[in-house]
Amino acid sequence: MANKKILIVDDDPDVLQGMHVRLKANQYDICLAVDTFSGVAEARRSEPDLILLDLGLPAGGGFMVMERLKMIPSLAIIPVIVVSARDGLGNQKRAFDAGAKAFLQKPVDDNQLLAVIRQALGEPAGTKKPTLHDQGAV
Repeated sequence: MANKKILIVDDDPDVLQGMHVRLKANQYDICLAVDTFSGVAEARRSEPDLILLDLGLPAGGGFMVMERLKMIPSLAIIPVIVVSARDGLGNQKRAFDAGAKAFLQKPVDDNQLLAVIRQALGEPAGTKKPTLHDQGAV
């Protein structure tokens, strides 16, 4: 079975790098985008299995990405997990109303992130892929 493909859309290079390393270590194929337009374009190009989406993106923001994805039938079905530093129930409610499968607050705990990803992808909860921690890296 092929690895699942995850698109990370975030304008913070440290967040992109950190998530990329964590998810790659867990056998996911990773695509990256840094703003609203590149997020939609990369989703069209790569057709990922899941999208991790920041709300505070240049050129429109995460909610605009979600709106544009809904307009494209092949992309409208991709599960979106919002990963944002924006707090408040208003943003969470708006994200869920826009179709997000989950809302995670930055900084995100690795185990929580992986559990939410597995759930959104329909992977068994008991499926444990090796993490950097398991491999002795810190």
